[in-house]
Amino acid sequence: MKRIGLIGGMSWESSIVYYELLNKKVREILGGHHSCKSLMDTVDFDHIVKLQHEGKWEELDEIMADSAKRLEKAGADIIVLCTNTMHLCTSAIKASITIPFLHIAEATGMEIVSKGIKKVALLGTKFTMEKDFYKKVLADQFGIEVIIPTDEEREQIHQIIYGELVQGEIKDSSREVYKTIIKNLENRGAEGVILGCTEIPLLISDSDVNIPTFDTTTIHAVKAVEWALK
Repeated sequence: MKRIGLIGGMSWESSIVYYELLNKKVREILGGHHSCKSLMDTVDFDHIVKLQHEGKWEELDEIMADSAKRLEKAGADIIVLCTNTMHLCTSAIKASITIPFLHIAEATGMEIVSKGIKKVALLGTKFTMEKDFYKKVLADQFGIEVIIPTDEEREQIHQIIYGELVQGEIKDSSREVYKTIIKNLENRGAEGVILGCTEIPLLISDSDVNIPTFDTTTIHAVKAVEWALK
């Protein structure tokens, strides 16, 4: 079994989910008392949030790269970044290490293609929805068309993530907001919806909507385990 290096803490609530998923998947595959061989390096999310909203992505590149280097030095065989938005720093991370980096959008794209879906909606932070780092991977590598919510809907989604979900607050009223937005995206032709923030699956699941959901946290974790056991 290879050792998975996790860059976590963005938020720690979702990092807990990653850790649990990795260990459950290993036990499911190997049985017995098996657990996932892993390392986690966590950051202070408050500092990350401030830099994100100040647009200081070069500083964020440095923080993510340093974390990846620490994990490789500690013995990790692959790097998994336990958040969607910070994949904006992918180039800096890859340049800082000699081991593989498993991109969350690539893992998600493989899953979408396996379902025969060609047009999906993308939910996440405003950074994830509005910048091209996620959509470009899906379009260029998998031929998947990506649509995003309206300006007003994107603001609602973003505020719920940072104001509630990363604080561990799960509100029924916010779930209804997300359900309405997803329905609007379905009406615009979305065949599925990417839950493109590691906290969103804490709020929304398949049972809440009519179209398939792609829980990027679960998809990413499962692909990491498959790689580690290959």
